[in-house]
Amino acid sequence: MLFNSYTFIFIFLPVVLLGFFYLGRFNHAYAAGWLALASLFFYGYWNLAYVGLLLGSIIFNYTFGIWIAKAVVQHETRRKKYLLIFSITANLLLLAYYKYANFFIGNVNIIANTHWSLGQIILPLGISFFTFTQIAYLVDAYQGKVKEYNFIHFALFVTYFPHLIAGPVLHHKEMMPQFSNVSTYRPNYENMAVGMTIFFIGLFKKCVLADGIAGFVGPVFSSPAELSMIEAWGAALCYSLQLYFDFSGYSDMAIGLSRLFGIVLPLNFHSPYKSVNIIEFWRRWHITLSRFLRDYLYFSLGGNRKGVMRRYLNLFVTMLLGGLWHGAGWTFIIWGGLHGVYLAINHGWQELRKVFGQDVELPLSKPMHIAAVLLTFVAVVAGWVVFRSDNIGTAAAILKAMAGFNGFVLPNTWLPKLGLFGQWLALHGIKFGTANGLIGIDAFSWIILLTTGVWFLPNTQQIMSAYKPALDMPKVVAGNRLLWRPTAFFAALVWLMALAAIGSINKQSEFLYFQF
Repeated sequence: MLFNSYTFIFIFLPVVLLGFFYLGRFNHAYAAGWLALASLFFYGYWNLAYVGLLLGSIIFNYTFGIWIAKAVVQHETRRKKYLLIFSITANLLLLAYYKYANFFIGNVNIIANTHWSLGQIILPLGISFFTFTQIAYLVDAYQGKVKEYNFIHFALFVTYFPHLIAGPVLHHKEMMPQFSNVSTYRPNYENMAVGMTIFFIGLFKKCVLADGIAGFVGPVFSSPAELSMIEAWGAALCYSLQLYFDFSGYSDMAIGLSRLFGIVLPLNFHSPYKSVNIIEFWRRWHITLSRFLRDYLYFSLGGNRKGVMRRYLNLFVTMLLGGLWHGAGWTFIIWGGLHGVYLAINHGWQELRKVFGQDVELPLSKPMHIAAVLLTFVAVVAGWVVFRSDNIGTAAAILKAMAGFNGFVLPNTWLPKLGLFGQWLALHGIKFGTANGLIGIDAFSWIILLTTGVWFLPNTQQIMSAYKPALDMPKVVAGNRLLWRPTAFFAALVWLMALAAIGSINKQSEFLYFQF
């Protein structure tokens, strides 16, 4: 079931909300149980067979979490360590089987010229997210941070439908106090207004913006041979913006839906294309995944505690595995490794600046700030080309065209549309000629429109900042005209966005992060 579907918006969500607050009047456990069951139904709507897998994972991790916590209380150091290693290994083996087994066997078959096969393995939706969420819970139990052992609350923590399929990756300590809070089970008009506003902003981003630009992406990535430079850059930018608004839209919708139930999720997306370097980019893109990789992988590898070269190696390995987490394919691995190299260069540059007495914390001058944002954006876009490509050959062909190896030629069909400006370009040496016709001038109209919004408008969290839409939100201040208030003007604006988004649902598509 998709957030961007009539079934979800007009049937599932109202029924679940009414049942939750009705039961909450009498018994909070019933209300929490209702929400957990509704979340299981939401998951099972895709494939009922995998509900058993999800429930088995929940029971397994809940049981081991209790055993680990008891070993912590009883100071059984060796036992708690073995329990943690076994439980994490079991989680990773389950994830590896569903997500990576065929990839591994396929590569073995190529190398060894064998014909092994496990048959078709269907990847369970959200398995990466609910696996990482529960690994974080096990580590928190090992560190003595788990203070509540209510099974209904734990099941809700894992299955909670706003985050179940595509994040954010949650921490036990972030959610359990909210499930125990009496006010969570009482309807609140402010939560309803704030939640619906954020949800409809996210729905608009997905249905109108992300899906609107998506049609320009597929044809180029399906036929990358002999692209012109303009076509390659057009497709790369279109995909970068599609992914941005698709994931931003999902993140908004998850936060908005959760707020309807009086529960605040952690921030997971914060204008990453405004970043001045790659380090900042990963503090703004998929924030909870970056946090998980830092806390449970990078630090476990030694972080920056074992020398400069080991630090860079740890960064590279962390991002390599982060790339593999996104999918079983060499393009994802290369994308992760590329960002590992980016981060190593960024950290090395900062260390070099410190050697020469420059304070890396000082804000850049405006021209330098703009240059840094553009450089970071170009590096990220190049990475997205690898990320989106079906194979290495496609990625190489598109990157080659972007670098200008196929020449710079504007399609003939653009000349009449550009009018006098087109004639001026032709007179000043810009060539117009034959092209594949895969990227038209309308695609660049979308690119200009969306990049303007990305770079010059506040994001959803900034617009809603007066109502603390997410946990651990950076301190942000939006201009008075764009700071949301419960007024007739903003209500009308939000409903217009809602109508535009709902009217576009007939061409609904899955969120891109569902496949990860």
